Amino acid sequence: MKESLTNSIGMMSRSEEDEPPGCTSVQAKESIVSEEDEPPSCTVEQVSAHEKSAELNKLSRSSVPEQLWKDWKWQFKNRITSIEEVAQVLPLTQDEMSQLKMVTMKYPLSITPYYLSLINPDDPEDPIRKQAVPCFEEIAMSDIGMEDPLAEGKDSAVPGLVHRYPDRVLMVLTDICPMLCRHCTRKREWRHGGWVRTNDEIEAMIEYIRQHTEVRDIVMSGGDPLTLSTKTLEKVISKLRSINHVEIIRIGSRYPVVLPQRIDDELCAMLSEYGPIWLNTHFNHYREITPESTAACDKLVRSGVPVNNQSVLLRGINDNVETMKKLCQGLLKIKVRPYYLYQCDEVQGTEHLRTPVDTGIKIIEGMRGHTSGLAVPTFVIDLPEGGGKVPIQPDYLLKKNKESLLLRNYEGNLYRYRNPKSNGNKRQAVQLPLVAKEKESVVTREKEPVYVRVMRKQGVTDENRVIL
Repeated sequence: MKESLTNSIGMMSRSEEDEPPGCTSVQAKESIVSEEDEPPSCTVEQVSAHEKSAELNKLSRSSVPEQLWKDWKWQFKNRITSIEEVAQVLPLTQDEMSQLKMVTMKYPLSITPYYLSLINPDDPEDPIRKQAVPCFEEIAMSDIGMEDPLAEGKDSAVPGLVHRYPDRVLMVLTDICPMLCRHCTRKREWRHGGWVRTNDEIEAMIEYIRQHTEVRDIVMSGGDPLTLSTKTLEKVISKLRSINHVEIIRIGSRYPVVLPQRIDDELCAMLSEYGPIWLNTHFNHYREITPESTAACDKLVRSGVPVNNQSVLLRGINDNVETMKKLCQGLLKIKVRPYYLYQCDEVQGTEHLRTPVDTGIKIIEGMRGHTSGLAVPTFVIDLPEGGGKVPIQPDYLLKKNKESLLLRNYEGNLYRYRNPKSNGNKRQAVQLPLVAKEKESVVTREKEPVYVRVMRKQGVTDENRVIL
């Protein structure tokens, strides 16, 4: 696997037209980024050195210099973007290659060398492979679903800014990702090539936030916002932080999973200056928890950036209790909190990865009570047409009336639980004599005697009343 990967890397050469993917020189000039640092910033000399190094290491992945492998910019520059490159690592027949080339004409391909190295080349059903490598079902079933199932366009206040919930907004800064996940909710954007929001577009978003004082929570998304340089990110974050009513900034990024080398000291030092900042990442399988992704999450947490995980329920990848439990327990061990488990959205080109909703309910039922509650994510459906997220849970409440509830626990046992009255069970306070010994007292409530045993110490004036 390692040798094949190096062969693939060695044959790659990237021109200015290819990086970032689909971004023309005009788009790059109009964006907030300069050629010097965005994304990712490599000088001509650096690129030449990288390509020469790659050529020298075509025969063995193990001889790729460690410095290059750990360089996120090198990883980004050397993404696998063609079926021919994939075929050097994974065994594909000519028919399979022809089919997959047809898929990439509609839904492109992009995988980092790091993430590709996690795939077991001998397993066609490998869960890492299914998330990254195209399959023919993407176009064979592409008539099922919607392009924009969450109706983000409808809720866009200004270009790139979605204001759906009262107190928070979503900022889409770029559509560029280090890897094109085959289950992506914004798969519709791939055909537009790579773009980054311009200075004017970002300023319009920030001005909208300034004018809307009800907005307290900002979610930075994409694409992947960490594709932008640290300097560019800081420009945006610092402007948001200068707005008094903005309390929380969240970053949605899969870099810790697919390109963990991006989480470097420079980025973490910058983020630590503008807290509270939270990062929501996207592990889908326990094999994505590696020494590299563990180190990335550890750096973030040590920099004061809590990390949550939002998994997507995917057929053949994590659609069983054992896999999900192992993933979530593993996440807690690397300081990442399991947050959401999403039902896969009704996106065109993803139907082959979607599961029945009952699958998610059974997974939660199989985890609740069988592992710590901290390891159990909230299973949600993001409703079509911008309806928002709705939590879906197993039926633990079987019957309810004013007096009681009939509940089922994780073992399937039934319990009746007394339901307190809405106006409370008010009982009258009465004066009791101060005594030094235990005695029988009677307090009346609704003409019914209630017998209580009280112990009061003589002379303690604060202990001479009892409320039942």
